[in-house]
Amino acid sequence: MNIIRTDPFKKDFKRLPKEIKRKTEQSLRFLIENIQHPSLRVKKMEGVRDIWEASVTMQYRFTFEIREDDIILRRIGTHDILKRP
Repeated sequence: MNIIRTDPFKKDFKRLPKEIKRKTEQSLRFLIENIQHPSLRVKKMEGVRDIWEASVTMQYRFTFEIREDDIILRRIGTHDILKRP
C-alpha cells in the first residue's frame, strides 16, 4: 500500500504536538502493515461514503480513503476533524 498525504492532512499534521507526530508515524506504519491492528481502532465513518477513521491516541484521529493500492490520508486532529473528514 502507498500512503498519499492530502494538503489538508499535511497542514493539520504541521500543527500537531511533537509527541503526536511521532505517534502518528507509528500508527501509519501499523496501518500499512495491518489495517486491523487493534490500536488503530479502524472503523468506517457513519454518514460519509468510503471514508474511514483510525486512532493515533484516544484524543487524536485521522481519516482516510482506500483506493486500489493507495491509502489517502485526508485529515488528522482531535475529534473535531470528524465533523469535516
